[in-house]
Amino acid sequence: MDRRNFLLGGCAVIALGAVAYAMRGGVAEVNAAEDNFTVTMTEDQWRAKLGDDAFEVMRKEGTERPFTSELLNEHRKGTFACAGCDLPLYSSDTKFDSGTGWPSFYDHLPNAVGTKVDNSLFGERTEVHCSRCGGHLGHVFNDGPQPTGLRYCMDGIALKFVAA
Repeated sequence: MDRRNFLLGGCAVIALGAVAYAMRGGVAEVNAAEDNFTVTMTEDQWRAKLGDDAFEVMRKEGTERPFTSELLNEHRKGTFACAGCDLPLYSSDTKFDSGTGWPSFYDHLPNAVGTKVDNSLFGERTEVHCSRCGGHLGHVFNDGPQPTGLRYCMDGIALKFVAA
């Protein structure tokens, strides 16, 4: 192996490691302390309330594996609420199958979510968080169905379903 191939291989390993680190939520923590959310807890309190997996998604901006959420195939009438604070976020009327492996919605309930720029994966995305507790929910993209054209791609572990 020559020096050039060694350096190129090393760069590839570093880049792949950075992507893996970012995808598991290690790049940035939720900036809940910077905002004035009405539901706040210490990190230990959030971990106790949510459990390790939901804590990694909601408080550390992680992402659950695709096609693992029980809510992916939830088709009953009802509301999808924040797993952290119970705030109603999405109506089942706006849920659709995006084929991505995560529960997807084309609109949210009024005043339910906030957004911020997320640059954690070598590009700009729009992160979606609960407007009451700041919990990370997923991301919103401009490739959804009408009438909004939006796809709120949510981590199912950050939601809980309340049947109508």
